[in-house]
Amino acid sequence: MRDFQGLPNPFSRVPAEGDDLASAERQWRSAVSPGPAGQGKDGIESVAELRRAMAEGRVTATAVTQHYLDRITRLNPALGAVIAVTPDALEQAAASDAAWRAGKPRGPLDGIPVLVKDNVQVAGLPATAGSAALLPARPPDAFIVGQLRAAGAIIIAKANLSEWANFRSTRSSSGWSTVGGQTANPYALDRNPSGSSSGSASGLSAGFAPLAIGTETDGSIVSPSSACGVVGVKPTLGLVSRAGIVPLSLAQDTAGPMATSVADAAALLSVLAAADPADSAADHPGSFIDYTSFLDPASLEGARIGIWRAPSANADAVTEALLEQAVGCLRDLGAVVVDPVDLPDIEKVTEPEFEALNFEFKHGINTYLKYLSDFADGSDPALPRSLADLIAFNDKHAARVLAHFGQEIFLAAESTSGDLADPVYLEHRGAAARLARTAVETPVVEHRLDAIFSLTANPAWLTDYVLGDHSVFGTSRPGAVSGWPAVSVPFGYVCGLPVGVSFLGPRFSEPRLLALAYAFEQASRARRAPELLRTACATPQPGQA
Repeated sequence: MRDFQGLPNPFSRVPAEGDDLASAERQWRSAVSPGPAGQGKDGIESVAELRRAMAEGRVTATAVTQHYLDRITRLNPALGAVIAVTPDALEQAAASDAAWRAGKPRGPLDGIPVLVKDNVQVAGLPATAGSAALLPARPPDAFIVGQLRAAGAIIIAKANLSEWANFRSTRSSSGWSTVGGQTANPYALDRNPSGSSSGSASGLSAGFAPLAIGTETDGSIVSPSSACGVVGVKPTLGLVSRAGIVPLSLAQDTAGPMATSVADAAALLSVLAAADPADSAADHPGSFIDYTSFLDPASLEGARIGIWRAPSANADAVTEALLEQAVGCLRDLGAVVVDPVDLPDIEKVTEPEFEALNFEFKHGINTYLKYLSDFADGSDPALPRSLADLIAFNDKHAARVLAHFGQEIFLAAESTSGDLADPVYLEHRGAAARLARTAVETPVVEHRLDAIFSLTANPAWLTDYVLGDHSVFGTSRPGAVSGWPAVSVPFGYVCGLPVGVSFLGPRFSEPRLLALAYAFEQASRARRAPELLRTACATPQPGQA
């Protein structure tokens, strides 16, 4: 099997014991801060500040991009968050510098590097979904990558992910792919980053870029965002185009922004949420929305927030205590807290959802592979043309591809008809959709809620190739199956491992959700930069939660 041939991946040195992310970040801030010898005010910490520095000539896009490339080179051997850097990243940066010098920045992200998950097409590179089977193709830019380029963003690297968006095995290790290996959690290297947007979350948190693109079918943006201490936005289904993204389920798939702050996530969503004639919801807002214009630190005052406690009921006491602290923060900010709220029968969604996903994956991947064949480079091995071909490819290369876990989900999906008109499929998808919609609409209507609030997921588990992932709870399913948007924001820590909180709301309520999340973030100021520790503490200590 080939690797990314000819692409600049000089990942040769594992950080020494003295290396840490926090000190590297301090050096970066010192270098770009105004004042004599870099001894000025606080350094550049946001997209807005980077743009201001570029406009004022204090820093160039080339210098910014080189900084992140150097950081990737130095730290990626330990994190495994990046599959490949883009060969023309510095050329893209030079074009941004020319635009800034001319006083004509091309868009709201001119000169800003972005990590792109490697199931999203970027021209000139394969979009592997973590599988070597897709290496022979060079498809064009996905619609959202075109949006990024038009906004002036620099596509700096492709991020690792859980292979096939974690839809290959029932005992997988999130963050592992054949092409990229295992992504680690930047807060503790023996901990898992969660999936499937593992590299996007880990690399973003570790400072490989100011922004990242993730994708989600059920939890794959919000869960790794929580585990890696960043902000993740799972948009309304159909708000962001899926064209040019390796599919899992078009009934649930969406791309979305990831950032270290709500403001940066809002800025990225403003670029991504353009209407795509080939793939947008019928009720898409259509015109451009500047989501940053809704950010108000007083947004929680008078807001009606329902607390969904049931998912985290089995969490450990330290994690559960974070929910109490978060609810207290909401009250202090003037929210009208309805505590608790119930999402009726939400637990019944799991079975029909998964059965429907099997049909949808077979249908979607077969269609996508036929499309992808137009962009094959003719190398050996040939590009697979169907799910059956992928299964055969994995079997042929089992020593590498199936080294840690199997392909039980692939086999289950292949056993379906893959026909989206099949009555069996329609029954499963219909049941899942009805249950999810009823579950989320009931408390919102009954209590006139602005949002449903919960912990996003449990702290990061130890990466384990024997038993697979150890997820205790997650709260992504209601939004994933109903198509409602959700925003996860860093809040607390257990043994130094991040735990996020989520705001879930009705379709196209992103302006309100981002405003609420922003107000919460500004008041709590909870995020701490990771330090690339070898391991987390054994047991929680007082004050660590």
